[in-house]
Amino acid sequence: MKLIVGLGNPGKEYENTRHNIGFSIIDRYVSSKDLGRFKLRDQGLFLKSKLFEEDVLFLKPQSYMNLSGEVVRKYLNFYKISIDDLFVISDDLDLLIGNFKLRSSGSSGGHNGLKNIQLHIGTDQYKRLKIGISNRKDMDTKDYVLGKFSKEELEVLDQVALKVGKILDDYFKKDFSTLMNEYNRKNR
Repeated sequence: MKLIVGLGNPGKEYENTRHNIGFSIIDRYVSSKDLGRFKLRDQGLFLKSKLFEEDVLFLKPQSYMNLSGEVVRKYLNFYKISIDDLFVISDDLDLLIGNFKLRSSGSSGGHNGLKNIQLHIGTDQYKRLKIGISNRKDMDTKDYVLGKFSKEELEVLDQVALKVGKILDDYFKKDFSTLMNEYNRKNR
């Protein structure tokens, strides 16, 4: 079974904010495949389905970003999912809007959600997709990541969501090294 986690913060006030791009991408993908509705359990909105002959669990932790790892660990344990089958989607301040990067391991890059996941799973060896939200050096980082996207940014992100849909489809069919080679190259 695969566990695909989109990171974000729960609550209406955080909907459509830069920091919630993980939630948004998961929602768009699930909707595009008409997979059903999320259910709430153990501090997570989850949806269990089957795609490309593979069992998959989509998860949106509802514990707030900084505590995402606690929820991810609960789901890994309950469903007996290997860390090798964990795939996390998050925002990234160091990538420009419209860019993304697949990684199979590495540091959290200062992202508190990723830091907490690494703390609770005990490794940085897990798959992730970092989606660029750019960075405004003239604004407080917290205010920026919790701010809403502009109309122009949303148009760019619509294109990113289409690419991510293809990445997720291919995630079930190809090994991750191939995925990184194909999509990270295309993104440059």
